Amino acid sequence: MVKGIIFDFWGTIVEQGTYSPLRQTYKILRVRMPFSPFVVKFEQVFMTKKYEDQATAFKEVCKSFNLECKPFVCDKLIGIWNSCKLLAKPYNETIDVLKELKQKGIKLALSSNSPFNNVEPVLEKFDMNALFDCVNLSWETGKLKHEPDTFDSILRKLKLKHGEVLMVGDSIETDIAGAEKSGIKAVLVDRKGRREYENKIKDLTELKEFL
Repeated sequence: MVKGIIFDFWGTIVEQGTYSPLRQTYKILRVRMPFSPFVVKFEQVFMTKKYEDQATAFKEVCKSFNLECKPFVCDKLIGIWNSCKLLAKPYNETIDVLKELKQKGIKLALSSNSPFNNVEPVLEKFDMNALFDCVNLSWETGKLKHEPDTFDSILRKLKLKHGEVLMVGDSIETDIAGAEKSGIKAVLVDRKGRREYENKIKDLTELKEFL
């Protein structure tokens, strides 16, 4: 029986305000490596600590890739990531589904790879904080969401076992693979029908099939 659900944030319950800031960052920096390993390294540097400000964060990112952090590049990146959160909004069904799950007594957790002050303003803007029993943000914990220690920490806070929870996310590489590695059943949200996975839903209204 499912007693708890761990939700990813971006692309799962909330729509980004701009086209993927990760992909835009990748193109702007012109890093000479495939996108997937770039994301792993970028998130490790950018999203696992609190920086004094965004400019400092992007300087550290550039340094990690042996790139010069030119002021106009930094300003452009800051604009992209700010637009992402300022224009973000929950998917149409998100709030109703989360409230329904809470009413059923299911514990809800949020887990996201995010820099400081990226997810928080969106949660506050749409009064979503009260819907979650646990909020796990990588900048605060120092660990990315797909690491086993992250799942273990969330389960301890929810006071649930691995077999009692679902992980719901839109990324096979992080949300799904990370959960499976930790012994947690996963459900893929594939809103555009582009990915293949056994436990797949097109939006959150279909989640009830897995409860």
